[in-house]
Amino acid sequence: MILPGVIPAGVLEMLREECSYYLGYYDSMMDAKGVQTEGISHRGKRYFINNRYRLSNRLWQFIFSDLMAEVAKATVGPEAYLFHEQWVVKGAEQGMKFSWHQDSGYVKWYDPTTNHRPYVTCWCTLDAVNEENGTVYILPHSRGGTRDQIIDHSKEAGTNDLIGYTGSDPGDPLIVPAGSIVAFDSYVLHRSGPNRTNRMRRIYLPQYSSAPILRPDGKPWAMATPFLSGGKVVYDHAGDTADKYGPFPDKKKESA
Repeated sequence: MILPGVIPAGVLEMLREECSYYLGYYDSMMDAKGVQTEGISHRGKRYFINNRYRLSNRLWQFIFSDLMAEVAKATVGPEAYLFHEQWVVKGAEQGMKFSWHQDSGYVKWYDPTTNHRPYVTCWCTLDAVNEENGTVYILPHSRGGTRDQIIDHSKEAGTNDLIGYTGSDPGDPLIVPAGSIVAFDSYVLHRSGPNRTNRMRRIYLPQYSSAPILRPDGKPWAMATPFLSGGKVVYDHAGDTADKYGPFPDKKKESA
C-alpha cells in the first residue's frame, strides 16, 4: 500500500529532528563501546536504531496517531499492537545496501519455532527516495512465493545481514516523495540499494501486529504495546511503561 506524501509537514519535520538526535545518540553509544559495527548497524554507513521511542517526548504522537491508526486498520485489522519501531538511515555517499530478506525472517532467526501471522511494516520516508539514494525494492508474493511462509535465512559475513533470497529477480523499486508511507506485510521479500548521493536517506519504520508476538517463554519478542481495540485507539501514553509492555534495552543506563 503506497500513500504518497501523507505525513503532515509539521510531523515530518519533527521526525527529521528526532532522527538527528537518535543518530548522534547512537554514534555516542558506539564510540563509548569502541566499535564501528553493532549487529547490522555500521557507523556512518547504515543505521538500524530500534525500540527507543519511549526516550522521546514526541514520537508517540506519530506512532499512535489517527493517521497510523488508519494504516493499521487497513492492514492488520481492528486489533493492533505496536510490535517494533526503528530508524533506518543510510549515510551520504557510503550508505550500504541491505540484502533480500523478510522482516519475519529476523524473528524466525532468533526464534525458529515462531508461527506468527504477518505484521505490517510502515516504511515512512523522511526524504524523497529513488534508486540513486538506496530505496527499497519489493518482491511481490506472486513472484517470491512467500504469501504463506517465512523462509529460512542465512547470515552474510561482514554485514551481518540475513538473506532469504538469492534469485535473479531485481524486485520493484519504490520511488516516492518525502512524507510517504509504504506499508507491506512482514512476509514480503525486500531489499535496498546503496546510497550514492551526497545526502542521507532517512526512514522511520513503525511495525504493527494484530496480536502480541511472543517468544517461547511467553514474553513479547520485541514489544506489544496496545494501539487499537475494536478499531478504536486505546493507546495509554501515561501508562506506557517498559515493565508493563515488554522489554526495553537498558532504559536507565541509556537515559543517564
